[in-house]
Amino acid sequence: MSKPLIFTISAVWDADASVWSGHCDDIPAAADAPTLDLLLDKISAMALDLLPDNHPGVDPASLFLQITALREAEPAVA
Repeated sequence: MSKPLIFTISAVWDADASVWSGHCDDIPAAADAPTLDLLLDKISAMALDLLPDNHPGVDPASLFLQITALREAEPAVA
């Protein structure tokens, strides 16, 4: 296996639309989804499709994605 290539997806919760909005400039890719898992699925598929054009020679098996998610703290419901 090649040296891992890690891309960070920046995700922000959009309360008005009830979706996570995420992007990764290194791929480049952007998507929206109702859950972080679905967002990761969407951007993962995009990353694998775009990898040959944007990062030629990189083995798809060495591609890893990490999510940095930002959401406003909400008080606990009693």
